Amino acid sequence: MAESCDCVDPLSLTSQSDLEAVLAAWHAATVRLEQTHEALRAEVRRLTDELEAKNRQLARKNRLADLGQMASHVAHEVRNNLVPVTLYLSLLRRRIHDPESLELLDKISAGFTALDATVNDLLHFAAEGDPQWQRFPLDRLLDEVMASVAPRASAQRVTAICRVPQGLLATADRNMLRRAVLNLVLNALDAMPDGGTLSVIASAIEDGVEIQVCDTGPGLSEEAQRRAFEPFYTTKSGGTGLGLAIVYRIADVHGGQVAAANRPEGGAAFVLRLPCSSPKVPV
Repeated sequence: MAESCDCVDPLSLTSQSDLEAVLAAWHAATVRLEQTHEALRAEVRRLTDELEAKNRQLARKNRLADLGQMASHVAHEVRNNLVPVTLYLSLLRRRIHDPESLELLDKISAGFTALDATVNDLLHFAAEGDPQWQRFPLDRLLDEVMASVAPRASAQRVTAICRVPQGLLATADRNMLRRAVLNLVLNALDAMPDGGTLSVIASAIEDGVEIQVCDTGPGLSEEAQRRAFEPFYTTKSGGTGLGLAIVYRIADVHGGQVAAANRPEGGAAFVLRLPCSSPKVPV
C-alpha cells in the first residue's frame, strides 16, 4: 500500500511570498500617496490664504492711494480758502471792541483752527514719498514726543512713563517716525480724559525695534480693533479718523507693521514694529 506524502509545493510558497510583498509595497505606496496628497492640499490651502492676504493688502494699498489723491485735492482746496478767511478774521478783530462780539469771534476762530488741524491731517495722510533713512538714538526721539504732550498729560492727570534701553538705535525717517509715535500717544491720551497711565516702551526685537504705546482707558471694541487703521474710521466725536491711518502708512513705507489689541489688565496697546535696516542705510 502506497504511503501518503504531505508535501508543500515550493513554487506556491514563493508565489504567496511574492504576493504578500507586492501587497505590502502597494499598501506602503498608497499610504505615501495619501500623505503626499494631504501635504499638497495643505500647501494649496496655505498658498491660497497667502494669495488672498496679498490681494487684500494690494486692494487696501490701491484704496489708500485713491483716498490719498482725493484727500490731497480736498486739503489744498480747503487751505486755499482758509488763508483769506483767516486774514479777514484778523482784520475784523481789530475793528471790534465789544466783548460779546469778540467772544463770538473767538469761537469762530477756534472753529477755523480745528478745521486747519483737519487739513493738516489730510495733508499728512496724502503725503507720499520714500523715507529719508537715517540711524538715530530712539530715546531722544521718544523724549521729544513725551515732552511735547507733557502739558496735556498733566492737565488730564495722566501719569506718563517712558522706558527705552540706552543706546537703542532706530533706522527710519526720523520725522515720519516721530509723527507716528506722536499720533499713537495722542490717541492714548484721548482714551483717558479723566486720568490714567500712559506707557511708551521701546525694545530691541530679533529683526528690528518695537515701540509699545499703552493706555489704561476703556479698551477697544471688536469693531475698533478690526477697523482701527482704516482711513476716516473714528469713535471720537470731531475726530478725522486719520491719525491711526497715518501711523499705518508710515509703518508700511518702512516695511514695518502696527497692530492694536486690548491689554489683559485693561486699556489698549498699540505696537509699532520697524525693521533694523533699510536698503539705503548699511548696518
